[in-house]
Amino acid sequence: MKSCCFTGHRILKVTSELVSRLRNTIIDLYKQGVTEFYNGAALGFDQLSCKVVIELKTEYSYIHLHLLLPCPAEEQIKGWNKAQIAEYMKILDEADSVTVLSEHYTEDCMKRRNERLVELADCCVCYCNNRRSGTGQTVKMAENKGIPIINLFIKI
Repeated sequence: MKSCCFTGHRILKVTSELVSRLRNTIIDLYKQGVTEFYNGAALGFDQLSCKVVIELKTEYSYIHLHLLLPCPAEEQIKGWNKAQIAEYMKILDEADSVTVLSEHYTEDCMKRRNERLVELADCCVCYCNNRRSGTGQTVKMAENKGIPIINLFIKI
């Protein structure tokens, strides 16, 4: 395994336990040879995983964060507040690469982004508690591809 994608819900409760489990999962994957991490940079779990990968890059110099944006940044951030936009821009600045998959927002640009994430991945780290969502669809794509899936969702 050399690559991993992330997918997760936009709304989640960020706890120290979740951050620790995410961090340890990324370190474990790195120790197994995963150096390329692909992310869609959406709010919620995507951005949390971006931040953890960026933090780990200081300890593990061979880790790379690749962003696959569904549409141009100015269209993806419509409706976001100033703090969310600032965090997003910081992530864009610190990523190793940024690829925009569609020239404009379209009805299917998010799905195409998710397909590309799975296409590039040898495993998938997710935060999924709802199979009737974009995250659930992405996990299903990963299952259909036959790659390992690590779900960090814990039912309380």
